[in-house]
Amino acid sequence: MLKFICYSRCSTCRKAEAFLDETGAEYSVRDIKTGNPTYDELKTWLPITGLPVKKLFNTSGQMYKSLNLKDRLPNMSEDECLKLLATDGMLVKRPLLIGENHVLVGFKREEWEQLLMK
Repeated sequence: MLKFICYSRCSTCRKAEAFLDETGAEYSVRDIKTGNPTYDELKTWLPITGLPVKKLFNTSGQMYKSLNLKDRLPNMSEDECLKLLATDGMLVKRPLLIGENHVLVGFKREEWEQLLMK
C-alpha cells in the first residue's frame, strides 16, 4: 500500500488525492503537519527520489521565507537540511507519495501516471 503524506489545506495535495482516487490506488493518508516525516525517513527517502535535498523544501511556504532559507540552504550540509526538515512538516514539499521502490515529491500528474498506470 502507498503512503500519501499531505496537508489537507493544500490545493495541490487535494488534486493529488483526487488523482489517487481516480486510479483506484490503495493508500494511507498521513497529515504532514501532525505526522512530520522524521529524520530517518527523510534520510531513507532522499536517495530514492533521485533529487538533491534542497528539492525537499517547500519553497513557497511562510516558514521557508521567515527562516530566510533561500540564503541559508546553499551553505548547509545535506545532514543539516534533513535535520531541519524533520523539525516541521510545513518545511517539506508536499505531497509525498511513498511506495516500496519509489518516493515522489510534489504532484506532477505525468510522473504519477507513469507510476500508477503500469
